[in-house]
Amino acid sequence: MINEITPVLTNPFQTFWWAGYECTDQLNCFGNRVDFLPLTGHLQLIKEDYQHLGLFNIGTVREGIRWSQIEKIPYQYDWTIVEQMMVEGHRQGIQQIWDLCHFGYPDDLTPLHPMFARRFAALCRAFVQFYRDRYPYDQLIVTPINEVSFMSWLGGDARGTSPYCVGQGWEVKYGLMRAYIEGVAAMRELDPTIRILTTEPLVQIVPPMNATEQQILDAAVEDEYQFQAVDMLAGQMCPELGGSPAFLDILGFNYYYNNQWLLGLGSFLPWNDTPPDPRWVEPRWLFTKAYRRYNRPIVLTETSHPGIDRPIWIDMIGRECAAVIRDGVPLWGVCLYPIIDRPDWDHLDRWHQSGLWDADLTTTPPGRVLYKPYAKALLNAQSTVAAALAELADPAEKMITF
Repeated sequence: MINEITPVLTNPFQTFWWAGYECTDQLNCFGNRVDFLPLTGHLQLIKEDYQHLGLFNIGTVREGIRWSQIEKIPYQYDWTIVEQMMVEGHRQGIQQIWDLCHFGYPDDLTPLHPMFARRFAALCRAFVQFYRDRYPYDQLIVTPINEVSFMSWLGGDARGTSPYCVGQGWEVKYGLMRAYIEGVAAMRELDPTIRILTTEPLVQIVPPMNATEQQILDAAVEDEYQFQAVDMLAGQMCPELGGSPAFLDILGFNYYYNNQWLLGLGSFLPWNDTPPDPRWVEPRWLFTKAYRRYNRPIVLTETSHPGIDRPIWIDMIGRECAAVIRDGVPLWGVCLYPIIDRPDWDHLDRWHQSGLWDADLTTTPPGRVLYKPYAKALLNAQSTVAAALAELADPAEKMITF
């Protein structure tokens, strides 16, 4: 358990339920740059998107700056669009949490480039300076790099994005975490009050039925890999990178329907079977396991389900979050990600139907169509979590809004 440094324990989030706008700007498996903020219409419709959140009392959002679009020339930054987004957020009273790197890098960089960490740290400094020049008294919450574990696999082992490698997952992860740590240090040097929100996948990897002793051991080892990035940030692994327990602040974990899978087979455990697979674990236990490992407040920073199962999924998430809260775990929020539907990274004509709002593709930019079964289930899930929070003994914790 990480406990050498006592973090700031105040909850900085405006609401418990958040909206996440898909902001990837990565190179996909075909080497094509995708840029989802304009593709989904969020950049064009940000005013309307934020207004719609009021229907569900959502006042906190995850947004991204799109590094590849900000830094076209090394060390020169164009914040024009980011500033427009910030202005609209402040105008409507929406709290924005900023991803600085969400699956995309400038054209001349990869995590294996010798200047990657230096360039990212410079970006971090520039962003903090830009933000503080405009909003000197706001609480600034930043995710430096989203899902290092997934990025390392996708680019380092699966050839799904830059640097398109096989067998280099560890090297990519090491490069990303070097940049992550240097970026946090740079931001904290300029502004010690910045809150850092990590966002890593929360998974369970299990052996096949009737597994051998070696398969059981292999599954346990691979399951442990999910914590490497946060362990490195904390300085518990690869201390030469400069990680520290002081860098652990709020720990975000992303959990989807396919986050529990079979070792080596690529197939996931069904989450809604009756009876369930005996190896499937209720998400509450995964959340609690992560919290106990680091002793820091946690957030479910991404969750959603494609298609018609969206209502069943969010109903389950509401029950699981309520159970975690009742067990005394400081769960500070849940982010519906994506809040607006988005297409597949590699095949842009395939939309996932995973948002609270579907995309009306007959208009440009895509229109918004509320998926009413999901909306109804979300309101019920919010009531379930609200009841759990109301039972807390600490009056300060009861002041979380919905």
